[in-house]
Amino acid sequence: MLRISDLRLRDVVNVSDGRRLGFLKDIDIDLEMGRIRSLILPGQGRFLSWFGSRSDDIVVPWDKIKKIGVDVILVDASTYVESAKQRED
Repeated sequence: MLRISDLRLRDVVNVSDGRRLGFLKDIDIDLEMGRIRSLILPGQGRFLSWFGSRSDDIVVPWDKIKKIGVDVILVDASTYVESAKQRED
């Protein structure tokens, strides 16, 4: 059985470009269905921040998770990467 506390210790990596997105910050759970809806990661520059808006967070829907391994969680966050690049320009 996999625990949420175990997931928090794993790096999240974007398979579309190999970029490390960080560690889990939170998990969105559908209590009625008993399923995980999405993983929430801290936005760039907020890795250890306790303050800041939640709108900067990276939300990865459950269907974008490709593989949960022993040390890493592989996700397809290509949409996030494109929007982040557009904000930098």
